[in-house]
Amino acid sequence: MTRKLITISSILYLLAIFSSCDNIDKHPTGKDNQKMYKSYQINKLSGPISINGNFDKPQWQKVKPLYINEIIGPEPKFQPKAQVKLLYDDKNLYVCFKVEDRYIRAITTSNYGPVWEDTCVEFFFTPGQNIKNGYLNFETNCIGMVMFRHQTGREENVILTDPADLAQVEMAHSLPKKAIDPENPEPITWTMEYRLPLKMLEKYHKITKPAPGVIWLANFYKCGSNASNPHWMTWSRIDKERPDFHRPEYFGTLEFVD
Repeated sequence: MTRKLITISSILYLLAIFSSCDNIDKHPTGKDNQKMYKSYQINKLSGPISINGNFDKPQWQKVKPLYINEIIGPEPKFQPKAQVKLLYDDKNLYVCFKVEDRYIRAITTSNYGPVWEDTCVEFFFTPGQNIKNGYLNFETNCIGMVMFRHQTGREENVILTDPADLAQVEMAHSLPKKAIDPENPEPITWTMEYRLPLKMLEKYHKITKPAPGVIWLANFYKCGSNASNPHWMTWSRIDKERPDFHRPEYFGTLEFVD
């Protein structure tokens, strides 16, 4: 009897240890492979900032970038170098992309068109930690055309944002707002910067307001599916063979800090 009690106690003790370990650094989505997911800290902005597409202006100089460098799908002949910086304040989230690119193409010249087919950067995010509530995706081609919607998965419960709400998003980009067709194969560095008002986002998704310690889930993408150098790149790795950005279960974490 004593031997059995010791065995049962040992098992319960080990289970308690494993349960405790399982809660350490566990991704909010419930995934266990922590190495698969990226994390990034967003500092609070002190003072005003001009939205002008300048990736190297003083407010961005001290901000560490994140890198969009995970390939999903076929390896491209040329891999663009894409990076993003983020800041926040009490009313807005600020996002700035810099892309060292080639073979750029953009034929979508109006908002809510298929910008993902052009040379494009994308920001998919859940403003909290529950991906079951869906996510917002803000997609911009290199000439500043936008697709902005909310959904729970690929073609699931898709809600296009109101154009009046999109008009509240202040944007700036280094390339002129005109079609690029045929594509430009030459090396070119382009930027995309925008300010997302938190109050506007609340119309489409319940928000955990940014503050020190708050975590959102997100992923960032760079793509160009209809050019001579098709590619699909992510920040937080998506463990799939075929390109599919609509995988919130692979979102990384954005942690707001002072």
